[in-house]
Amino acid sequence: MKALVLEKIKQLSIRDFDIRETLGEYDVRIAIHTVGICGSDIHYYERGAIGQFVVREPMILGHEASGTIIELGKSVRNFRVGDRVCMEPGIPNPESRATRLGIYNLDPDVRFWATPPIHGCLRETVVHPAAFTFKLPDSVSFGEGAIVEPLAIGMHAAKKAEIRPGDVAVVTGAGTIGMVTTMAMLAGGCSKVIVSDVQDEKLAIVAKMGPVVPVNVLRENLKDAIARETDGWGADIALDASGNEKAIAGLVDLICPGGHIVLIGMPVGPVPMDIVAIQAKEARLDSIFRYAHVYPRALALMGSGKIDVKPLITDVFKFKDSIKAYEYAVHPKPTSVKVQIEMA
Repeated sequence: MKALVLEKIKQLSIRDFDIRETLGEYDVRIAIHTVGICGSDIHYYERGAIGQFVVREPMILGHEASGTIIELGKSVRNFRVGDRVCMEPGIPNPESRATRLGIYNLDPDVRFWATPPIHGCLRETVVHPAAFTFKLPDSVSFGEGAIVEPLAIGMHAAKKAEIRPGDVAVVTGAGTIGMVTTMAMLAGGCSKVIVSDVQDEKLAIVAKMGPVVPVNVLRENLKDAIARETDGWGADIALDASGNEKAIAGLVDLICPGGHIVLIGMPVGPVPMDIVAIQAKEARLDSIFRYAHVYPRALALMGSGKIDVKPLITDVFKFKDSIKAYEYAVHPKPTSVKVQIEMA
C-alpha cells in the first residue's frame, strides 16, 4: 500500500510499502482519512531517534489519526462498517502488570505507532484493536478526530491536576500541548487559566479559548502576572507544557501554598528543582506520560461543544504533498498550530 516512509534522517518518500496485517477477531480494519504531524514525528525526521528509540530501518510515520472502518473482526460487536473513528495509537500487552492495574500507558511492552520498530499510520489502511478504537460524534470532523490524540495528553494532565471548581491554573508553553491543556483545564472547572509563551501569535490563539490570560514572558514577568490575577496568592495549579528547563525549575514560584505542579513537557536533560521550596509550600508534584482512559471523555466534550479544537487545525496538506507538509512542519509560521495530512 502507499505510505509516507522515513527512509533515513531527513529523507522521506511516498511509495508502496509491503506491510501485511492480519485482521484478528477483535480487530477492525480502518481506511485512514486524516493524520496529524506531531513533534515526535519531526524529531524522528530530523534526528532519527528519541532517546532509546532509534530508527534503524525505513519506518512509516504518523500516530494522530482518524478514518473509516471498512472491515470487522468476527467478534467485534460495537462497530459497523462505515463508522467514522479515531484510534488510540498505543497498544499495551493485555497481560502486563501495568495494564492489569489500569495504567496501560506505562506498560513497558506497549506498541506505539511510529515509535521504532513499530510502523505508524500514514498509509492507506491499518488494522487496530476495537478496544482502542472510538466512534466520532456526528458533529466532529475527521480533522478534529485526528486531534483527539494530543487532546488526550491535556485531558490526562487535567485529570492528574485534580481540579476543584474555580481553581486558577497557569500553563507554561502555548504550543499544541499547551493549548489542549488549557482547553482541558477550562472544561474541567478552572475559572481562569494564565498561559505563558514567547510568541504573540500563539498567545493570540489561546486567548480566544475562554477566560485565558496570555503572558508573553519576553515582556512581562510571569510571577508578577500571576500575583496580579490572584491577589498575590499564586496559582492553584501550575502545568508545564514547554519542556523548558527554566520554566520547569520556576514552577514552584508560581503556585500558592498547597498548590499542585504537573509536568507534561519533556526536557532534553535533567532539570534541577528547589526541593525545599516545594516542601515549604507542601506542593504536590505530578507528572504524566501519554494518557490512559481519556479518549471517551475527550470525544464527549468535543461532541457537546464544550471543547472546540477546530482553531488548532491551521495547515492541511494532501497525501501527495506529505513530504512538503513535513518540510513545512519543521519551520512553520508562528500562526501555525497543527499540520495535518489528508489521505482521502
